[in-house]
Amino acid sequence: MRKIYLVPALIGLLTSVAAGPLAAQGAVPKQKAAPAPRAAGAAPAAAGTPVAAGATSAAAAETSAPDDKSKAIDSKAIDGFRSAKFGMNEADVRVAIAKDFGAKPDAVRAQDNASELTHSLLYSAPELPPNGGTAELSYVFGYKSKSLIQVGAVWSKATDTAITPEKLFSNANILRAHFLSEGFKPDSIAVNMPVNGGIVMFRGSDAKDRSVILLLQGTFENKDNNQRVLTPTSLLLFYVADAKSPDIFKLPPGQF
Repeated sequence: MRKIYLVPALIGLLTSVAAGPLAAQGAVPKQKAAPAPRAAGAAPAAAGTPVAAGATSAAAAETSAPDDKSKAIDSKAIDGFRSAKFGMNEADVRVAIAKDFGAKPDAVRAQDNASELTHSLLYSAPELPPNGGTAELSYVFGYKSKSLIQVGAVWSKATDTAITPEKLFSNANILRAHFLSEGFKPDSIAVNMPVNGGIVMFRGSDAKDRSVILLLQGTFENKDNNQRVLTPTSLLLFYVADAKSPDIFKLPPGQF
């Protein structure tokens, strides 16, 4: 069974994104038929034409965010995913999964992480978003609190054998457009930022620094004119209560 190692990766991801635009110049998503990811507000590209996925900072993203900044800060609170709220215990999250998806008890799988000492519930959910294929949802419970600290969704060939790069692009674009309209803190918003192994399609936080991260992963190829082209293999979506200091096991200082 695939192990869930999500929280530590998010710490490094948030650090690199927060540092500003990365040095990957000319990174573009590879495509066959579907439009490639593009910065918010860019003109549509013809099918089959790669579009630059250069880093877009909060200032540029604000063109698609609400004009009233104070309203934007107050309008969006990240408290979990659907009926599953941060701070819930495992029994309550199981009830939430059943409510949200009509899941039978035996469809929800449990998994432990031996290094982080966290516990997770996994569920395969179809059509997130509609016509988006099957995603594997993971509900992660903290090491000390035993309560919900993170919800993730992954789309890939491992979660749905019918998934395609075009479908991953489509899901990424739909979700990015949705999050840009949600009213996150303007200075926390980043879109189309190249990172190792992929592109951060969206990153935003609420007033309590709880975060949403949308990451398109894949393999980069160097093309003409030093363009780096991404062929997507998976799309990851995270709702995180505290990405900078997650509730996972860490060795106390001075023990080794």
